[in-house]
Amino acid sequence: MSANPENVPQPSTQIVGQQTQPSTILPNTPHLEKPHTNGLAMVSLVTGILSYLGHVIPLIGGSTLAIIAIITGVIARRQVKTSGEGGRDIATIGIVLGVVNLVIVLLILIAIFFIVFVLGISMLGFAAHSR
Repeated sequence: MSANPENVPQPSTQIVGQQTQPSTILPNTPHLEKPHTNGLAMVSLVTGILSYLGHVIPLIGGSTLAIIAIITGVIARRQVKTSGEGGRDIATIGIVLGVVNLVIVLLILIAIFFIVFVLGISMLGFAAHSR
């Protein structure tokens, strides 16, 4: 007589509930997965925002931060195009903030030069004629 005759059933090693297939299937939704945001895009946005406050910081200045925002934004847009990361809109906003800041600074400088040279010269001319 053998130790295990064929007519004796073997004990099951499965746990109760493992005998059936899973009752739910999670759908594959890659279109809902959020892509990783490019780090330089975030740097561009943050420096673009801080460039408006940076004019009070000696040596750094808002114009320097605006230039950094523009450069990092352009680099980030190129990286996003090649890698497929997220952050294209964030980089664009950083670029726009930097450019607007530089335009405002340029207009203020033109206004200061106008006031000093044009109005200053006319004030000297007015003072010379009043004697």
